[in-house]
Formats: sequence, C-alpha cells, structure tokens
Amino acid sequence: MNATQITLLRQHLTNTLITPPSETRRLFHGRGRCWEGLEHITVDWLQGIVLVCLFREPPDDQLKALQAMLQQLIESDEWQGSGAHSLFLQQRYLPDSPIQCLVGELPEEWIIEEDGLRYLLDLGRKQNTGLFLDMRLGRRWVRDNAKDQRVLNLFAYTCGFSIAALAGDAEHVVNLDMAKAALARGRENHRLNEHDLSKVSFLGHELFKSWGKVKRHGPYDLIIIDPPSFQKGSFALTRDYQKILRRLPELLSPEGSVLACVNDPDIDSDFLIKGMASEAPELHFERRLDNPPEFPDVSPEGGLKVLLFRRG
Repeated sequence: MNATQITLLRQHLTNTLITPPSETRRLFHGRGRCWEGLEHITVDWLQGIVLVCLFREPPDDQLKALQAMLQQLIESDEWQGSGAHSLFLQQRYLPDSPIQCLVGELPEEWIIEEDGLRYLLDLGRKQNTGLFLDMRLGRRWVRDNAKDQRVLNLFAYTCGFSIAALAGDAEHVVNLDMAKAALARGRENHRLNEHDLSKVSFLGHELFKSWGKVKRHGPYDLIIIDPPSFQKGSFALTRDYQKILRRLPELLSPEGSVLACVNDPDIDSDFLIKGMASEAPELHFERRLDNPPEFPDVSPEGGLKVLLFRRG
C-alpha cells in the first residue's frame, strides 16, 4: 500500500461521496483483488457512517499514511456535502477487531436500509456488523420468490434471509443458528420491519444435533444454506457441507428449491454442483445468482457463490 495506491483509494472514495448511495452499500471492495496493493481494504457506506476495514496489518508508516488520507477526506467538500457524519477504521486483523473513530462517536445501535427493509447493526462490539452486504441480491431473490413458501434458513445469523422472505409474503420461516444472541437480533430485525412473528420460528441449536427438530417443521418449499467457512467446534465447510446436502431430500417438498452458498475464495462453484449431484441427485443445478456490481472480483469464482437448485 504505497502512496500512489492510497491516492487511488482517496480518488475512488471522493468520487463515490459526490453522490452517495441512498441505502447501505459497499463503496470499495479491495478484497476482490482488482486494485493492487489495496486487497486488504474495504469501505462501506452505512448511511451517514463510513466504515473502513483493514483485514491485514500494514507497516506503521502505511497505516499512518492511510489515517492521514482519511482525515483529509473528512475535511473535503465532498465529505461535507455527502451527509456523512462519522468515519470509523476497524482493524480486523487484531483480536476483537477494535474500531478507531476518526470522526464521530460509535452509536450503541445503528439502523440501515437495504431494498427498503431495515436492519439493526452492531458497530464496535463484534467483528461483523450483522449484515453481509455481498448477499444483497441473494436476499432480493428470496424476497421475490418467497410468496406462500415454507422456508428453512440454515446458519441464519441475524436472519437477513428471513426478513426478505417475510417481506415477500412467505407462509412461514424457520431460522436455525447455534448463536442465540444472533437469533435475538434477528427477532429485533423482524420487529423493526413490523413483521408478524407468528410466521417465524427461531431454533437456537447446532444443526447436526437437531435434524429431528428441523424436520418436524417441514417439509420446506425453500431451503437456504449460507454457512461460515469455519465455525470452531461445529462446522468446517469442506468436511461438513455434504452432510447437509444428503439430508435435503427428506426436508424438501416435491417441487422445492435450495439456495446454497459458499463464500470461500478458494472453493469454486463445482464444489456445490458436484456435491449436490453426489449427495442429492434429484436436485438439479439451475443457475448461479449474480453478485452485486459493487463487489468486483478478479476471478469469477473468487467471490461469493450463490447457487440455485430445484427438485424434479
């Protein structure tokens, strides 16, 4: 991250702040490896808050140069006209991912919008904010296809897919995640959108010990699988994904669909396509959903993979 690259980042951010997004969006996605030297940086627009994340520790001189550039950005006319009021720098490479406030103060909670839906974010207390922005088009697809569907949302986290499904008039959504605090935030997100909570179930269990509970709520018309690449003590993607795929036929309705996701740059779409063909051959690959344009990647298989399968 030399001076030229930091200047390039400044120019990119300045241009985006001239006409900032009306909703939450990523402003700069260095992790797609399209900008040499900036692969460890992302910048998100959280509707008045700009969140800069560093995923690798830079040398001290480079960190100071980055901080100086961001301070100059805060003082620019483009910043003043954008409506931004806070800029935070999060060091994701350190334990607990601490946040430095370059301007503004960390709010205890922050509400953002995506496709007209509202989500409550955590800033400064956890590594992730509570909503993965690269899944925006996946949530939109669910909203557009959830009408009258019974939906199973595995690895639900803060229930982003569930919010989208209820907004699309789903009949019922079952959210499963072993992190009960994340599910509690999901419940708050539903309330924030004035959803009927009688249409939502929250199962705070480890998936591989809870197949019976999951099955009792089925069969499902749509199953969403969006796991972490690794969750200590409970899930490793390359080891455990097949265990889920082979259970799908007993959970899915006769004409049901599966939205299966992988967000590991080292694992390509074939991992899911071949895995499904082996473990649940009655489910056929239909297509891969696009990623949002603000998440460019030097390799089509390097970014998020969201694949649609249908039964029959």
